[in-house]
Amino acid sequence: MKTIFYSYIETLQDQITTAIEGLDGQATFQEDLWQRAEGGGGRTRVIENGAVFEKGGVNISGVHGQLPESMQRYLNVEDAAFFACGLSLVLHPKNPMVPTVHANWRYFELYDQNNNIADQWFGGGLDLTPYYLFEEDIRHFHQTCKAACDRHDPQFYSDYKKRCDQYFWNTHRNEARGVGGLFFDYLKADQRPMDQWYAFVTDVADNFLLAYRPIVEKRKNHPYTVQHRNWQEIRRGRYVEFNLVHDKGTLFGLKTNGRIESILMSLPPKVQWQYDHTPVEGSPEAALVDCLQHPKDWV
Repeated sequence: MKTIFYSYIETLQDQITTAIEGLDGQATFQEDLWQRAEGGGGRTRVIENGAVFEKGGVNISGVHGQLPESMQRYLNVEDAAFFACGLSLVLHPKNPMVPTVHANWRYFELYDQNNNIADQWFGGGLDLTPYYLFEEDIRHFHQTCKAACDRHDPQFYSDYKKRCDQYFWNTHRNEARGVGGLFFDYLKADQRPMDQWYAFVTDVADNFLLAYRPIVEKRKNHPYTVQHRNWQEIRRGRYVEFNLVHDKGTLFGLKTNGRIESILMSLPPKVQWQYDHTPVEGSPEAALVDCLQHPKDWV
């Protein structure tokens, strides 16, 4: 399974980066191949200062070795070896009317003392972080997620949409990071066969461009002001807070001696933290905050 899934994400990375370069029309991805001393490596691709995307990354990695003590305690295992691979992407558009998007699809194995698989699971999802609300865009994103889920189980969208809302919650701000999407983890063989989980996860991943590309095409040339950009950079600050305080993927990378440049690739290039900033009542900015404080059903 690890060979099959790693081959899949290699191809998926090519498909997504080609599509993003086409959307941008100016910038291209820089590729960085790297190796991890403890075992494994990855292929990082970053796009910067484009016509549409101010910064973005579409990265794959496959790492292995002995699980650090901190992660042994977290996973409640002892002296375990592991393999982990996945694709992770974040795209920060220049235009505040275009939402930031994040996605990740991953596979994990734990091994016993005889190097047999002791546990294995899939995880991942995708989520949208707008700066201004265009409800038809959010409905499209969620409808695409639901369509992929419904092909496998009619309960999946409801369950994984709810988990997404719960996971991407900035508890110290009492608000969501964005308007959600899907989040799933620990998809294991005791629930259904691993080949069925593989089919589900790859179906969701294959539909990423269908969910996001039409939104970018619709909004990338929308007019905006300096005030719109200021608001975008303030909201980006909340994005940074979540990634550095709460995000499990970031913490896993840091605790397993991951590659810092790849881990922190998700952070936007320009951010503001204004003291006690509160949007004007009745403004589009206030409408966004209200939406983030009260997650809703979009489909």
